[in-house]
Amino acid sequence: MNVTRKNIDDLNAVLTVAVYKSDYTYKVEKMLKEYQKQTELPGFRKGTVPMSTIEKKYGRPLFLDMVNKTIQEDLTKYLQQEKLDLLGNPLPVKNDNINWDAEKIEFDFEIALAPTFDIDLGSIKDLTQYKISADDKMLEDQVARIQKQYGKMIAKDTFEKGNDVSGTFRNEEKAIDAPAQFSLEIFKDEKAVEALFLGKKVGDVVTLNTKGLFEDDHQLMDYLKVSHDDVHGLDINVDFTIEEITESEPAELNQELFDKLFGEGNVSSVEEIKEKIKEDAEKQFETQSNQKFLNDVTEALLKSTKFDLPSEFLKRWIQTVGETPLTPEQAEEEFAKSENGLRYQLIEGRVMSQNNLQLNFQDLKAYTAEMIKKQMAQFGQMNPTDADVDGIVTRVLSNQEEAKRISDQVMSEKMLNLYKEKVSSSVKEVTYQEFIAASYGE
Repeated sequence: MNVTRKNIDDLNAVLTVAVYKSDYTYKVEKMLKEYQKQTELPGFRKGTVPMSTIEKKYGRPLFLDMVNKTIQEDLTKYLQQEKLDLLGNPLPVKNDNINWDAEKIEFDFEIALAPTFDIDLGSIKDLTQYKISADDKMLEDQVARIQKQYGKMIAKDTFEKGNDVSGTFRNEEKAIDAPAQFSLEIFKDEKAVEALFLGKKVGDVVTLNTKGLFEDDHQLMDYLKVSHDDVHGLDINVDFTIEEITESEPAELNQELFDKLFGEGNVSSVEEIKEKIKEDAEKQFETQSNQKFLNDVTEALLKSTKFDLPSEFLKRWIQTVGETPLTPEQAEEEFAKSENGLRYQLIEGRVMSQNNLQLNFQDLKAYTAEMIKKQMAQFGQMNPTDADVDGIVTRVLSNQEEAKRISDQVMSEKMLNLYKEKVSSSVKEVTYQEFIAASYGE
């Protein structure tokens, strides 16, 4: 292995790989002899084609292939031996003046080194961990939704307050032809939309503007079936043709409904239903609260952790990594989009190494087994055997994509626990609406 390194600065270096004829000439000659044995040409029997003809036809491609393999092998060995923490991959330095007949040929490669820095989690101050509670209004609303969901649907001729509708959204310009069924509470301004529907009959058309129609523009994908590229700021009129109007007669809150919802004998009163709803909702809220805390710590780390990146190298590297090479302008744009993500990957890696956060197969198995048990419980399998669970765990983790997804979840949980321990924060109890307002300023 003949590789030397010249450091340009703390983040950039050049590797020079020297390739000697003696390293590969004998290999090329051996392969040419094998080609000679197999080659048939007009006027020559198999194996009798002159070596000069074989060399003329195959010599240069074999030579170049062997040089390339030697370079790649030497580079790989060097990087493994030196344990360099690289950003991107080595970039060959263009050289139009290579003497391919020389005894020694040198090839230069630019590399970018990951920056070195330390993380001080204790320096992050004044963050909030939200404890979200399900208030009485939320519980009442959820009970009402359950009654509506399990109630009797009655067909109506004319739309009145509280009715549901089904029909089709249409817009010729965007080729929208999307069947939908909904209640008006899905819309951002429910009262304004309700005013458009009141008194309408089956067959009537209601025209809605898409701008600000929902709290989240992504809901346009669900109801109008438009692409993700179209939803942001979409400002068009869509016609909704009413095909059915229904009114829900709420289900009676009795033992029959309780058993249907929670299993026979598990719940016997509305108050117990609310307790179940509260328990389930606050588990979901905890997940959202944890994610916000993770996001807040991430943002704080990005602001407080300063280090340089080998930006010019990375822009050149970005030009080369896709199926289609990018222009310098396109690479500049892609780098701007990905810079914060790259910075946090480096920060996260440093947090993990400084705090010895590691992931092992037993962690994955335990986490996956717990996840599977919860899923089985949702379908009434409350006491699965260890053998059944282990079998499913093995199948799940044999899928590389699933194993990667679960690995990310487990490491995220480890990071969350670390941040809760090390980062200065206060706990604040809020309702879900107060949490939304704190999260999104609404």
